[in-house]
Amino acid sequence: MTLFSMAFSLFLLMDSIGNVPIFIAILKEISPKRQRKIIFRELILALIAVIIFYFIGDPLLTFMHISQQSVLISGGIILFIIALKLIFPPANRNGWQNGQKEPFLVPLAIPLVAGPAVLATVMLYSRQEIGHFMALSAIFIAWVASTIVLLSASYLRRVLGEKGLSVCEKLMGLILVMLAVQMFLDGIAPVFHAKP
Repeated sequence: MTLFSMAFSLFLLMDSIGNVPIFIAILKEISPKRQRKIIFRELILALIAVIIFYFIGDPLLTFMHISQQSVLISGGIILFIIALKLIFPPANRNGWQNGQKEPFLVPLAIPLVAGPAVLATVMLYSRQEIGHFMALSAIFIAWVASTIVLLSASYLRRVLGEKGLSVCEKLMGLILVMLAVQMFLDGIAPVFHAKP
């Protein structure tokens, strides 16, 4: 697995383009200048959460006696479900009934950016022999790309419009479906190649 493919997978899982309308809806009552500060703060919190899960992933899986194949298969299933939601988004995805004017940690950082699929994927990376530098570089590259997209949320919405954002999100969903299927196949391959 290359650095680019790892970073691109994480970028898709963070779903920054798909999250643009949600971020805008949640922060619509806040001034644009304050919005950018909140978005950056939430993305920092999301990055911290992802890095923590990367480092505790392998010990946690070892303690629970979970094999790498199990993580690959379950991760592929999770990615597939996430991809379907990107392609066929739920009707009430913009709703956030929390009574807060300025969110903190939830829902912007977790689970919108550092969601279950992202955390499961970095835990999987922690079990592979790819090195900390490469894995952390992929996480950081994906995070920087997501940060740029989300900090440009209001601008992207004006340029692309609702339909343009929807098209980009569905395209990412299709790519994620292929990644999910490949992850699932990588997980079940050892079962068929195992000697009787």
